[in-house]
Formats: sequence, C-alpha cells, structure tokens
Amino acid sequence: MSNKDVSIIIVDDMQFSRVVVQAALKKAGFRNIRVASSAAQALQMMEDIHADVVLADWVMPEMDGLELTDCIRHRDEELGVYTAVILFTAQEGIEPLVKAFDRGIDDYISKPPNPRELAARVNAAARIASLQNDLLETSHQLEDAVKHLEEMALTDPLTGVGNRRLLTRQLEYHLLDASARHGGVCFVMIDIDHFKKINDTHGHDVGDEVLVGFTRRVRRTVRPTDLVARMGGEEFGVIMHYTRAENFKPATLDRLLSSINSRPFKTSVGDLAVTASIGVCFYRGEGEQPSVQNLIKCADEKLYESKNNGRNCISY
Repeated sequence: MSNKDVSIIIVDDMQFSRVVVQAALKKAGFRNIRVASSAAQALQMMEDIHADVVLADWVMPEMDGLELTDCIRHRDEELGVYTAVILFTAQEGIEPLVKAFDRGIDDYISKPPNPRELAARVNAAARIASLQNDLLETSHQLEDAVKHLEEMALTDPLTGVGNRRLLTRQLEYHLLDASARHGGVCFVMIDIDHFKKINDTHGHDVGDEVLVGFTRRVRRTVRPTDLVARMGGEEFGVIMHYTRAENFKPATLDRLLSSINSRPFKTSVGDLAVTASIGVCFYRGEGEQPSVQNLIKCADEKLYESKNNGRNCISY
C-alpha cells in the first residue's frame, strides 16, 4: 500500500496540532487525510469511509483517545475489519502506556511529534492494518467454505463453525499427520463460565447472542488455519496444527483468553461481561500417537482443572 492510498484520520481538539500533523504527513507523501476536532466526529467519518489509520490525541474533552480506541475496536469487531490506532501522548512512565496497549492501541507517539518518526510509524501502522485485513479476508473466505460444509452436516447451525463431528474428523487427520511428520497438534477446549446463569437471567435468545459473539471473537483471535468447533452447549474446541512442534507458544493461548475478556459482548439486553476456562493438551508427534478420544479426554480434564482453580484461567 503506497502512502497516497493510506486512509488517515487525525483526531485532536487543538486546531494547531491537527494542522501540524496534517502538514507533516502531506510532506511525507500521504494524500488521503481527514481531520476531526473530536472523537465523535472521527467515528462519524469512519461510518462514511473506513480509515486504515487513526491518529488521536490521548487527552480530549468528552471522549479521550482510549475511549475512542474502545469504540473503534467494537466497530471493527462488528464489521469484520481492522483499524490501526496511534495515540499522541505527553504522558510519561510505563504504566499508562501498558494500559493503553491493553486497551487496543497499536502504537504511540510523544508530543510534539518528530515529522520523520511520525511518517515511519504511520507507515508501520498502515502495514499492520493491511496485514490484519488480509487475514480477515482469508478468514471470511474460510467462513464461506465452512458454510458449504453444512450440506455434509459438519457445521453448527447457530454459530456457523464446525460441530463435534467435524472436529473429531479433523483431529484424527492432524494427529496422523503430526505423527508421520513429527509436527504438533494443540487441542484446546474452551467453556464459557457461568453460562447457565446467562440463560436463566436473560433467556436463551440472549444466550445464543453470546454464543455467536463468543465464536466470532475466538475465530478472530486464532489463526485462519486453526479449526474452531462448537462441541455442544457452551463448550468449544480449537485444533491448532504445527508443522514443527516447537513453533507452539503458550502465549498464543494467553492472548486468546485475554481477547475473550477484553471487552463485554453486545446483546439485545446490553453489554454482558463473559469469561471462559480453558483446558489444553499438546501432542508433539513423538512416541505413541494418542487416540482422538484420549486427546479430547485429556483436554477435558484440564478444562475442569481450570474450573476448579477458580475459572477464567488456562490449564495445560
């Protein structure tokens, strides 16, 4: 993506700051630039035309940069797109920046910005957005392929992901492949905590909304090549295949749990906070190949270990 093709929105309540940033970006070759004096105006601009990169001041009246980031992430999740967010900040210290990254920003720039640094960071953010959107497009294509499998009764009609039958078939295939090629298979079982309470309090229709939103978030967090399946009720399975067992990193699952907890799920009765417990078993392609049933049983035992440890955690 060339500079002139990158769609940028600059958000700052100070006109002087907006003018300085816009001038620096234009000098660097960026042409598709819009400016907004408030977060609300920026969100309206995004409704009209999507932005690849949003540059926002951290401190603004009515809605600050972190609150704007929350709104952008909600919108991205609903539309199936990704927007890179960079905040301008005069804050010092590690804790505020850690908080900002936890809230979903991609980068930050100290005020006043150096023009060369500004252009470089916007370029990097645009690449991040482009890669993420390419992955999302691949994911959408995989979703279309999964829908086609409905004719074979291998998908869950509510969430659109595979059902237990598909998961069992794919798990058997990946175990055989890992054994032959010394690869790795990570099988993950995920159970929504206190899901019965959601159904009892708000009804099964709202419970279904949570299941659909939960599935969407899990699929967006894992790799497009990973298989997500609904095993029944509020229980899900994820198959992660690795050509080399050492490529698996536990941090992958930490990110999955963090993504689930990152923000409430939108439902017809309002936002509902949801947590999940995770059980994991990993076959490294060495020694005796486990059966599908044994691998599922192993992950199930680890799942209940997570439940017994207080929920909202991972057991390996």
